[in-house]
Order: sequence, then C-alpha cells, then structure tokens
Amino acid sequence: QVQLVESGGGLVQAGGSLRLSCAASGRTASMYAMGWFRQGPGKEREFVAAIRWSGGSTFYDDSVKGRFTISRDNAKNTVYLQMNNLKPEDTAVYYCAAVSGPRVVFVRTSYDYWGQGTQVTVSS
Repeated sequence: QVQLVESGGGLVQAGGSLRLSCAASGRTASMYAMGWFRQGPGKEREFVAAIRWSGGSTFYDDSVKGRFTISRDNAKNTVYLQMNNLKPEDTAVYYCAAVSGPRVVFVRTSYDYWGQGTQVTVSS
C-alpha cells in the first residue's frame, strides 16, 4: 500500500502562483510514476501532469504546458506541482496519485493510489 498526502492548496488571484506537494509513504519502492489530476465543479477528474519515478520523464496536459511544472524529490518521496500564471479555470480540487506499474500515465484508471485532494481556487 502507498499513502499519499497533498498540501499547498489555497486561494490565489489570477496570475499568481501556488506549489502543491504530495508526500508518499508505505511501499514507495513499488511506484512507477506519480501524477496530478484535478476535478472542477461539475466536471470529471482530468489529467494535469505526471512524472516517472525512475528517470524523471514528465508529461503535461496541453492546458497547463508552460505554466505548471511537476518535479520530484526521491529522497523525500515527494512530488511537487509548481503552478504559475494561474487562471480562474484552474480552480479545482487537485489530487495526487501513484501508479505501481508501467501504464499510460495520463489515464485516470491507470492509478492505484489517490490522495484526499487539496482545493485550489483562483479568483479573477
């Protein structure tokens, strides 16, 4: 089992920045990749970004490319999502997730473990 705990959400004005963190514990050696998803009001949960634990390859949804950066600290078993130039449409609950095998990282159903989510609200 892998446990994930997110932090760093909050309220920010459009154009501002936030950094989300996700600390993993438990059987972290089994992790293949970690990702961030978000779910806005009345919307389905959607892929935001992902990073492979070994090698560090990164993947982004087109809507956040150039604004968001995903990174990891292997020693701390933590993944980060730096979000810059935030827009009101980025408002959502952001979820951290982990996948334990080589699967397609931008597909929600690939992930085995999920955090509880952290709210990000961007005001206009």
